Amino acid sequence: MQIYGPSQIHGPQPINAPHGVKPAQQLNRTESPQIADEVDISDAARLVDQVHQMPETRSSRIEAVSRQIAEGTYETPEKLSIAVERLLDEIG
Repeated sequence: MQIYGPSQIHGPQPINAPHGVKPAQQLNRTESPQIADEVDISDAARLVDQVHQMPETRSSRIEAVSRQIAEGTYETPEKLSIAVERLLDEIG
């Protein structure tokens, strides 16, 4: 690097008029390219979305049914009758 001293410092500069502003060119809207976004959703993302849309489980209800099954008191004749009626209604 070379330093030449104060003789290389520029003196006062004249004040110039501002640069002229050119009018903007108008774009032809019919020639603008059509841009379309595209989204690909994976099968895994669809499954995650389905899980999020499912109603929340009631852990207290699950625990109560699990306890009844363990004790052998869950399957009663009344519950079996209701289940058979619902099955027959679905079949036709």
